[in-house]
Amino acid sequence: MKLARPRLAVRAAILNDDRLLVVNAYPGQVSDLWCLPGGGVEPGQSLPENLVREVAEETGLRIKVGAMILVNEFHDPVTGFHQVDLIFRATVQNDTGILMDDPEGVVNRFRWATRAELAKLHHRPRMLARAVWSDHAAWYDPLETIVT
Repeated sequence: MKLARPRLAVRAAILNDDRLLVVNAYPGQVSDLWCLPGGGVEPGQSLPENLVREVAEETGLRIKVGAMILVNEFHDPVTGFHQVDLIFRATVQNDTGILMDDPEGVVNRFRWATRAELAKLHHRPRMLARAVWSDHAAWYDPLETIVT
């Protein structure tokens, strides 16, 4: 197995009425794994620019990017896949309210979850709630094995 360079991705922690936006992007709803909207970083764009683009592609929302709250790493020991997610706070900037759309056809389900609801969902990263609902500057979630 050849180890690839880690993939860099950005994700948005968007709260609305103390509910966190989580998405499921597995085709055919084959997985119950929930995560934050976002995706791979493209060269030549800043991390916030990448995040604004990715969230718009997956949700149709226009966001303003805030502070980074969590660095999460995960990998697949079988394939060698390794990803580093940089998670930022973000706020919705849409003038028309929070209406979800998936212009790129990536996300199949959206959900606004309270902290208690998130605890009952299969989600990653594991320390997401701690990072989102705390005043700590930034967290680091060590390398964890990928799940589907």
